[in-house]
Amino acid sequence: MKRVLVVVLALAATVVAGCGTSGRESIVDKDQLVIGIRPDLPSVGFRRPDGKYEGFDVDVARYIAGKLGKDFTFIPVLASGREKVLVSGPADLVLATYTISQDRKASVLFAGPYHISYQDILIRPDETIKNVRDLKGRRICEVKGSNAAQRVVEERKVAAQVVPFADYKQCLAALKGKQVDAVTTNDVILAGLAAQDGSGLRLANAQFNEQRTGVGLRKDDVPGCEAVNRAITDMYQDGTAAKLLHKWFGKSGLNLTTIAVPQFEGCS
Repeated sequence: MKRVLVVVLALAATVVAGCGTSGRESIVDKDQLVIGIRPDLPSVGFRRPDGKYEGFDVDVARYIAGKLGKDFTFIPVLASGREKVLVSGPADLVLATYTISQDRKASVLFAGPYHISYQDILIRPDETIKNVRDLKGRRICEVKGSNAAQRVVEERKVAAQVVPFADYKQCLAALKGKQVDAVTTNDVILAGLAAQDGSGLRLANAQFNEQRTGVGLRKDDVPGCEAVNRAITDMYQDGTAAKLLHKWFGKSGLNLTTIAVPQFEGCS
């Protein structure tokens, strides 16, 4: 009888251990983390010709991994692949201009946000667009996997024509070639793109739609989310967040006068 009981308990323990974790450890229990980073956004997440990554998101990722006491490797992830690398791929964390939204929260868990910015509009030097209403009847670029252009049409009810492209490099080429009239997304993304391009493309400084940029984790990794939130809090309290924001965007014209710990989403 005792032997049967031991077997039953062992089987039950195996079942319980496999439930709710999908067989994957929390990031707090891992020695090595895989972190998804954008390779295509200057000043935010960018892979240099030598293969090294640089930018605001990259430095934030390094800080968080350091606070967690973890070794880490970076993998490139574009807007369209952020969810996939968390749900079924190799990533433990994604810091890739991942704006928090209700539909995304259905599939992944968000720590943070670690930065609050606004949606803006990138235009040619001679363009007259000043605000989101001026996009009516205009052609705006939509990068695959981003929801920024749709937010103009659906949330702001502006009758713009959305033109899809694979990435921001193609968007900028289309903007300069007059295939589209504007590119709209997070202002820090646009500031970095304009600075690298150097052709005179400029922000309209329209500032609409608050953008809450978070750290993506697997849906069930609540302990990991809570640990990342503690690291983000430390980052703001010890002055690192302000230092990094000024390092990457201090000359971009973005308003950096008020830098405070953002209100977190909560890990549930």
